Amino acid sequence: MNTIFILLQEQTESPFGGMKSMGLMLLLLVVFWFFMIRPQAKRQKELRRYRDSIQKGDRVLAAGGIFGKIIEISDYSVIIEVENQGRLKVLKESIVKDTTNAQPAAR
Repeated sequence: MNTIFILLQEQTESPFGGMKSMGLMLLLLVVFWFFMIRPQAKRQKELRRYRDSIQKGDRVLAAGGIFGKIIEISDYSVIIEVENQGRLKVLKESIVKDTTNAQPAAR
């Protein structure tokens, strides 16, 4: 009980103590937003714009590591053709990357 009174007395001694900690917290939030949240939102916006612009014939990489060529596009899914004429229906959200101009890795 005495500790609470001591802590309350320490806080009332400095009139700007709360303002300093509040300012520090605000500064921390601004830095966190600027370096973490803003770049991630920008990447998500670019990826959404890419997914909306895909067309038939584009070579893509799906999230599971599946390479294929887009054959058909609907509102929420695409059908991609994989090796040996196999076809897979995947969600548009699983399309990660455009591999149309990608060069195969040298062995």
